[in-house]
Amino acid sequence: MIDDQGDQPMMLRSQVLRSSTLRALIAGLVIIAAVAVTISLSPREASARAAAKVQTITVKTPANYVPKPPDGAKDLYHCSVVNPHLKQDMVVTTTAFHPGTKEVHHAIVYRVDPEHAAAAQELNNNGKGWTCFGEPSLSNDALGEFSGMPWLCGWSPGHGADVMPTGLGAPLQKGSVLIVQIHYNTLIGAKPDSSYVTMKAVPAAGSNIQTVSIQQLPAALDIPCPEGVTGPLCDRAASIADLSKRFGSAAAITVYGLERFCGRDPMNPPVGNSTSCTWPVRGNEVIQRITPHMHLLGQSMTVTVNPGTPQAQVILNVPNYNFDNQVAHNITPTVHVGPGDKIEVSCTWNPSLRALNPQTKKLPPRFITWGDGSSDEMCLAVMTTTPA
Repeated sequence: MIDDQGDQPMMLRSQVLRSSTLRALIAGLVIIAAVAVTISLSPREASARAAAKVQTITVKTPANYVPKPPDGAKDLYHCSVVNPHLKQDMVVTTTAFHPGTKEVHHAIVYRVDPEHAAAAQELNNNGKGWTCFGEPSLSNDALGEFSGMPWLCGWSPGHGADVMPTGLGAPLQKGSVLIVQIHYNTLIGAKPDSSYVTMKAVPAAGSNIQTVSIQQLPAALDIPCPEGVTGPLCDRAASIADLSKRFGSAAAITVYGLERFCGRDPMNPPVGNSTSCTWPVRGNEVIQRITPHMHLLGQSMTVTVNPGTPQAQVILNVPNYNFDNQVAHNITPTVHVGPGDKIEVSCTWNPSLRALNPQTKKLPPRFITWGDGSSDEMCLAVMTTTPA
């Protein structure tokens, strides 16, 4: 089990889950298979052997980009394609996203394989990038070919460099490009941004580094306005309609679909300041680390393997969640799970903070559901796993 202390900063958010990723998960893409690499050396020996071949790679987003959210909104998701110009297959062992402005709420760096690199470049608007609420996609289909696009790394407030545990890394093929998705929130302004990403990587050939996969385990949420607080958006239907206005109709589809997956009535779910959702395990794997992600009202998160059984095991307990200090928690010892096991994600919030936070205190009160905006909420466990 891991408690909220002394843990290493990481990528996110694997951020933060985007809407089309959720829809792909709901369609059954719960577990993203990792690419297994046979290990002939111990992790420490493999790491030492690879150290002499470490390369530093830097990729930059468009310089001095000024975010401009849609009319009536304060959030913008902007994507840009960057090319690391790899001359051979690599394994990335350390990543770091460097935000260029305080308006950056979170960022995710996606891996695009060589087969789809040209299609991604077509979206890139001659290097200027494009608006990309939800997960980047080559089509408007929520279950299009980019659904479940693998993450390389992510960032949210409090992250530093994400150094993988010894002997582990993320694969990156020769000819691949990266999509850097940045969520800007302009409640405090809209200054020019020149964010960039640095990576440390070693050649895949002969590295004997085991590759990881990143999975997103969300939970549906329905947080009513605090007692005694009223307003038009305190009505759930009105709040979801406003969510669709800000982010498109897919936002409502995500809300209803996630409710259904979590076993709740999409039109009349239980409401309250806490929630949980249980996810089935599809394959044999080892849980290496978990990053909790909520927004500005988040209070706590737990992750439990096989809840409600004699074998129940709380593997993550974050009793004092802090949006400005979102870190990855290495699971020590690591936890093996397999088909038939279940993983429960549970979150709690304090909705009274909406009237106190500088970013949200001037906003009207609202019924809060899952949403991409900083003033909406999430309950998301981002897991890094390896094959068992």
